[in-house]
Amino acid sequence: MASSPPSLLALAVVVLALAAAFPSPAADAASASCGEKRTHILVYGHERWPPTPNATVAQVAPPLRGANATFGQVGVLDDELRTGADPASDLVGRLQGIFAGADMEEPSYQTAVTALFTAGEYQGSTLELQGRLRVPDHDGAVVERAVVGGTGAFRMARGYTLLKALSIPPKPIVFQLDMFVFTPVGEY
Repeated sequence: MASSPPSLLALAVVVLALAAAFPSPAADAASASCGEKRTHILVYGHERWPPTPNATVAQVAPPLRGANATFGQVGVLDDELRTGADPASDLVGRLQGIFAGADMEEPSYQTAVTALFTAGEYQGSTLELQGRLRVPDHDGAVVERAVVGGTGAFRMARGYTLLKALSIPPKPIVFQLDMFVFTPVGEY
């Protein structure tokens, strides 16, 4: 018995499955028109490590492999989120959370942080960010993490963030944080 060519229905199912597995910017736009709102938030993080006065990062447990490695290091952070890279720009929130060195091969951390908006359009709302943060080895490094939830204006949020280091030690640490957030349209 000779095999017949696949039906159009079977082909459509395969195409839809691939589109769901590999979303594109066009898919983002389509989902926005199907009951989701897309929000882009640009803020700048200002971080100070000890021994800097008023440090916003603290080590809770030292690294297990010596001072130059991150594996086993655990810490907390409470960074400032501002409207610009200038430390005098408007304060709009805090980036608060924990990090743990979990890679034995290269300097990196697993992170769970909350972007807490204390002023501006999103005051009182939060975004939950999670993922791997490789220690930037140069200015301009970009790190992507997931948006896994939120509160207030960001209830049921999903999305991603791009963190770009603008300066790293020994200079004061400043990073650009682009957050691309999808939330359902309507009341939840």
